[in-house]
Amino acid sequence: MSGNTFGKIIKLTTFGESHGEAIGGILDGCPAGIEINFDAIRNEMQRRKPGQSAITTQRKEEDEVQFLSGIFDGKTTGTPIGFLIPNTNQKSQDYSHIKDVFRPSHADYVYEQKYGIRDYRGGGRSSARETASRVVAGAIAKQIIPTVKITAFVSSVGNIFIDKPYQELDFSKIETNLVRCPDEAIAMKMENYIKTIKKQGDTVGGTITCVIQNVPIGLGEPVFDKLHAALGKAMLSINAVKGFEYGSGFCGAKMKGSAHNDLYNEDGTTKTNFSGGIQGGISNGMDIYFRVAFKPVATLLQKQDFLTKNETITTIQGKGRHDACVVPRAVPIVEAMAALVIADYFLLNK
Repeated sequence: MSGNTFGKIIKLTTFGESHGEAIGGILDGCPAGIEINFDAIRNEMQRRKPGQSAITTQRKEEDEVQFLSGIFDGKTTGTPIGFLIPNTNQKSQDYSHIKDVFRPSHADYVYEQKYGIRDYRGGGRSSARETASRVVAGAIAKQIIPTVKITAFVSSVGNIFIDKPYQELDFSKIETNLVRCPDEAIAMKMENYIKTIKKQGDTVGGTITCVIQNVPIGLGEPVFDKLHAALGKAMLSINAVKGFEYGSGFCGAKMKGSAHNDLYNEDGTTKTNFSGGIQGGISNGMDIYFRVAFKPVATLLQKQDFLTKNETITTIQGKGRHDACVVPRAVPIVEAMAALVIADYFLLNK
């Protein structure tokens, strides 16, 4: 299976399945001499881990990271950083009922058609469990670019949206509620809605907004390696992501050029930022901001029609431990992938 490596200079390769012995990764290309803050890595893992609240999957994983190489006396050595995250709370029996069937809107069918075999336990390699490895790598990437500030938050759940621009939000509120929304009143509505959806055995999607501040001018390569293209690929590689827009995004298509153009100030900054901090695929020093859309989790605790290996349709009720809304736990994943891109392009620019 190819497609397991991400990046150009900083390259992350991940491995492992949802219900295997462990997941993990190899982060290559990290500069030598960076003092690693292990508490910062642990904090990022705590933000992503399952079982952290009443609105997430109740699978209990501490997600303690074991570093195997590439770090000595607390500093990077310039050699590949190998790490392991043991799976300690598998309940593979929860998936025995789907051994010979294909769940709707999952990767079950296409994996079996492509490879002739699949690990049906929790989706195997296609499970969002894989993203824990990305969070480890992203936490290290953040330490390569310490002056860059990357902040993601939940901006919508279902039809409940934050109706303020990010500049008016208090980012210190993000971690004060279960949904990681900086608007406390909206956060409460989101939380109650997710709980209602969960009681119904259903799921709901949402969006995450990410803001990247203090980005140096000049990150991004012409034509095929534009900075926003790399960010788009990074976000679209995350499980359940269905859309990506940066700057004015799709709303920009409704505007006139006279309103959309970002006019300059004398110091090179711009009066507006519809460009989203990127022009010609290269960072211009303004805030980079983008939005990522996540679909509803495909596993429902309701009866649905499944396709069998015998090419018949059967009705099965889903079971197991699943998120009713994956968006709150995806916030650190979005930040991690953004950090990997910015750190990679920072080193490319050097």
